[in-house]
Amino acid sequence: MTEQKTPAEPILDRDWWRGAVIYQIYPRSFQDHNGDGIGDLVGITERLDYVADLGVDAIWLSPFFTSPMRDFGYDVSNYRDVDPLFGTIGDFDRLVEKAHALKLKVIIDQVISHCSDKHPWFAESRLNRTNDKHDWFVWADPKPDGTPPNNWLSIFGGSAWTWDSRRMQYYMHNFLASQPDLNFHNPAVQDAQLDNMRFWLERGIDGFRLDTVNFYFHSLGLESNPVVKPEDFNASTAPAVNPYNFQEHLYDKSQPENAVFMERIRALLDEYGAKTSVGEIGDSQHQLEVMSQYTSGTDRLHMAYTFDYLGGEFSAEHFRKAIDLTERDAPGGWICLAFSNHDVVRHISRWATHGQQDEFTRLACTMLLSMRGSVCLYQGEELGLTEAELAFEDLVDPYGIEFWPQFKGRDGCRTPMVWQTQSPMGGFTTATRAWLPVPADHMTKAVDRQDKDQGSVLAHYRAMLAFRRAHPALIHGSIETLDAPVGVLAFLRDGEGERLYCAFNMTEQPVTVPVPAGFDLTASDAPGIDYQPQQGALSLAPFGAYIGIVR
Repeated sequence: MTEQKTPAEPILDRDWWRGAVIYQIYPRSFQDHNGDGIGDLVGITERLDYVADLGVDAIWLSPFFTSPMRDFGYDVSNYRDVDPLFGTIGDFDRLVEKAHALKLKVIIDQVISHCSDKHPWFAESRLNRTNDKHDWFVWADPKPDGTPPNNWLSIFGGSAWTWDSRRMQYYMHNFLASQPDLNFHNPAVQDAQLDNMRFWLERGIDGFRLDTVNFYFHSLGLESNPVVKPEDFNASTAPAVNPYNFQEHLYDKSQPENAVFMERIRALLDEYGAKTSVGEIGDSQHQLEVMSQYTSGTDRLHMAYTFDYLGGEFSAEHFRKAIDLTERDAPGGWICLAFSNHDVVRHISRWATHGQQDEFTRLACTMLLSMRGSVCLYQGEELGLTEAELAFEDLVDPYGIEFWPQFKGRDGCRTPMVWQTQSPMGGFTTATRAWLPVPADHMTKAVDRQDKDQGSVLAHYRAMLAFRRAHPALIHGSIETLDAPVGVLAFLRDGEGERLYCAFNMTEQPVTVPVPAGFDLTASDAPGIDYQPQQGALSLAPFGAYIGIVR
């Protein structure tokens, strides 16, 4: 009798995230299925084939949980359900099933540092000082004169402390007053949030993006933050007009206990196999140090991102410094690279102020997908979308309303995705009005306009993603920056038997780049690059790129 062989278990690739490209979807703005002007989970599911065709490895969904929407989902009132605006838990399950059928991993946001003031936990905690959840949030007595306990500031403006008359105490909030911070010094809080994360792991998701991951713990001493030194002033975490930047945030975040809690998150993820985690680190003075602490080794986060490339200047000097500091200060860590996301001005508008927008857009794509790390692409950047110019009366973001007009908030990068040039609202919704306006200049960049055009920005992104997949050195290889003329970023990617020389002219002027000594370069077939070195030098056009194979 022939012995029946059981099918071999598929081999789990626990390192699938290393070098992966993740496509960020902002659910409110991707696709509206039910016609209410707000994107939803069914709409996302309908558009997943488009995302898979780009050639990315995973999607990251910004929050879709039950919420009063004061901060558009980053104020969660129920961590285990879908807000009716976005659909149902069944809609979510079908989204995951479709994504997996298309070989897309699914990463979801987790906003566990704070919750909504409408969450039952906070409703109970604020009743009095003796209830079961009295210490689940950060409560503190006033100073003798009635003022807050220290000088801590909210990123969204004003004090990080709000008075509550029920308890006759202040509660802490790093963001809106309607987003009270949870007290992670209480083990019960840690357990509760880990249980909430387990709920989604059981539903088959592939990882978490952890919002404000260095904000979980505060100093129990409640010491006031010192004034930042002038030479350390850095507006990468908050806009320059925000007084939050005037402090060095030594005591209200990035505490030692935070790194230890990362180990509990990793242990939970490891229970479920090939899962991943990416943390958002906001700490202008200490971000690389924190990233190194959180991502080095195998018992904390898999990767994290800082605001080095989500702000700062578009210059070879800035990029080389950021790469070198990352390699020096976080050699065992892993960075997740992004130029745009839901919190910052779209990078084309932020950096392409010179009028050569198309050339810049292609260069930025080629650079981002050539650097060392995993990559996050933000919906619409593959179309070359710019920051929307919105009137004050169209704003809904409390951050922008607070700091208008010098800082216009985050609405400009959150406008709806454009699918069809000739359709009202760009094919995003059948409603006559979307939750944010659809900019007229976005309509000419819609998916259907670019989809079959081999010379489009969308085609360049698809080609560059395919090129990255075909070259292991870009996914897993090391990076070493190289000397180059002013305005040129050059580096060597080396790994898995392959060496690639990459040079990028980040200026508006043509430049000649000497080929490094000992480099014998041959064509790599990188998209948009159709020239080779002549007599030991490269001639790069304004915002030109070169990637060659080093023999």
